[in-house]
Amino acid sequence: MRFTLSSTALSSRIAALSRVINSKNSLPILGDFVFDIQGNNLTITASDSENTMYMTMELIETDGDGQFAINSQNLQEAVKGFSEQPITFDVNQNENIAKISYQNGLFSLPVENADEYPQPQQVSESATTITIPNVLLADNINRTLFATAQDELRPVMNGIYFDLTPDCLAVVASDGHKLVRNKIYTIKSDTPASFILPKKPAGLLKNLLGKDGGDVTIRFDERNAEINYGTGTISCRLIEGRYPNYNSVIPQNNPNEIRVDRNGLLAALRRVQPFANGSSNLVRFHVEGGTLQLDAEDYDFSKNATEKMSCEYNGQAMSIGFKGSSFIEILSNFECQEVIIQLADPSRAGLVLPSEQPEGQDVLMLMMPMLIND
Repeated sequence: MRFTLSSTALSSRIAALSRVINSKNSLPILGDFVFDIQGNNLTITASDSENTMYMTMELIETDGDGQFAINSQNLQEAVKGFSEQPITFDVNQNENIAKISYQNGLFSLPVENADEYPQPQQVSESATTITIPNVLLADNINRTLFATAQDELRPVMNGIYFDLTPDCLAVVASDGHKLVRNKIYTIKSDTPASFILPKKPAGLLKNLLGKDGGDVTIRFDERNAEINYGTGTISCRLIEGRYPNYNSVIPQNNPNEIRVDRNGLLAALRRVQPFANGSSNLVRFHVEGGTLQLDAEDYDFSKNATEKMSCEYNGQAMSIGFKGSSFIEILSNFECQEVIIQLADPSRAGLVLPSEQPEGQDVLMLMMPMLIND
């Protein structure tokens, strides 16, 4: 079997696919890429047994169909740094060798029988389908991934929750201390459905999406999802279990509202937060009139910091504590110029909203307060 393809097209695809492969695998063949030639198209597959990713590309020429497995690390090292040029694979499956020739040289790598490669679980015929613009899904994954948990006791918190309702598609992530909820009003269904996307496939999509237009199609059932993003497909096992009622933790009446420059607050927090206690990371927000004051103190090391900045505020004077590093993460995942911080009282969660919502969406981030000593 002999085929020729573009070096840069091959290199970009195997670089993306290699993120699926674990450094240690339960089966040795999971350290391989599978090459499958059908007609003039090559499909390359990578898997860790729970997540499988496929990418296709057009061949310059080929003399027939077939498939084989080849070590991912060896192939990556071999083609890394090639300038754009045709590469020809000459695969002898009787001797299990691939001779790979290019403009100025030749190298050989062993190949394996692809029949031993594990096949992913297929999504059932009764699967729910969501179609979402590429850039919109990319924005939502970028905005929520940081808020997922790493919790062995509650695995449902370790992914992004997609909640399809008659009103909207809500995309949610929470680690119990902070929460992100984004409603997309342009996507809805009379038949409610939901799934929890694990962190790894979400991270893979984060690196792949947003580079072009088009739509992403997500098909899912109770256990598996298949996500087609145009140039490739990811099949993954979903996190099973019931996601907590995220709406119940969002306070509804928040009369005290701060409007403040996002970059200014972010910079001030980054200056003040290193002075907070190492274990609690507590930063005290005191707002009164048109001034927001940030205070951090570490009694153990006799260090403290205070910074004041102007804001718009017409509520009652209030002091509330937040985890500084988490608030920095929240502000870093907005793109707006100003944010609105809505507060009820020092014992209830604070809401952070963009000053202007993206079209057709409702973005909300929540921070649980920390106890402060007045």
